[in-house]
Amino acid sequence: MSTRKIVVLGNETLRKKSKPVTDFDESLWQLLDDMKTTMLEKKGMGISAVQVGVLRRAIVIDLGEDEFLEIINPEIIKTKGRVTDSEGCLSVPGFYCDVPRPRVVKIFAFDRHGKPFEFEGEEYIARCICHEIDHLNGVLFVDYTDEGKEYKRTHGEK
Repeated sequence: MSTRKIVVLGNETLRKKSKPVTDFDESLWQLLDDMKTTMLEKKGMGISAVQVGVLRRAIVIDLGEDEFLEIINPEIIKTKGRVTDSEGCLSVPGFYCDVPRPRVVKIFAFDRHGKPFEFEGEEYIARCICHEIDHLNGVLFVDYTDEGKEYKRTHGEK
């Protein structure tokens, strides 16, 4: 497992839509392992493949207590409630703002071996899942608020 370079705001890769994973092989496993290592080293809570420059629909989320959720080709199938809380991002270092997100999110996805599963997360985990799925679609948390839009305008994006 190795640490990969984080792609930051201003890099056009962050605004591209990621492609579905089709091969659940050693290359994917290495990517997921590297994403986990990178996320932990940078003290993140979640990371998407696009944040390490790979346009594939893959996410790793730290669930705490040495437990991690690997999400491949996720689809949100249900949301419930709404809560606004502070967010930050490894790709937007040093900036935080309040962002509204679903309180509960249920997804359908695949694990690293291609096995389908459903997962429901609440509060913090729901926020992380939505934040990372946004990355897969070229969307950043700074797109949701006036404060974020001003930040990205003054830090490398038009």
